[in-house]
Amino acid sequence: MTPPSPFYVSLASPLGFLTVFEDADAVVALEWGRVDEARPSKLLGDAKRQLDAYFDGRLKRFELPLAPAGSRFQRAVWDRMRAIPYGEARTYGELAKSLGSVARVVGGACGRNPIPIIIPCHRVVGGGGRLGGYSGGDGLATKRALLALEGHLLA
Repeated sequence: MTPPSPFYVSLASPLGFLTVFEDADAVVALEWGRVDEARPSKLLGDAKRQLDAYFDGRLKRFELPLAPAGSRFQRAVWDRMRAIPYGEARTYGELAKSLGSVARVVGGACGRNPIPIIIPCHRVVGGGGRLGGYSGGDGLATKRALLALEGHLLA
């Protein structure tokens, strides 16, 4: 893992080690894996506390400044994902309809989400109760674990 930003910190989670990256006073990425030498900041301390609280079931909504790099469309998809309440899910098709797009393109934007968990791409599922895909951690096993943590019935 090559740190993409000046500040980063790793933390243990039930899903393995996670590393959060900050640049220009905003979280820019969350990746699975560990960076041995931390370059912490106040914001990353807040991110770590919020992630710990999320995994302990005490946090339902992250309150962190985010600056994910992506196209205007990708950022619109990520904004829609952030609006999905804890414990709920939306389909790729529902998000696509709200954006005047198609499910496959929304799925591509979900797969490119640079800040998973905090931008909850795990809450986006396929039609008919299918999980769809997940690009983080152990793939669908990680998505199932996150949905189960939130008490979602698809898990």
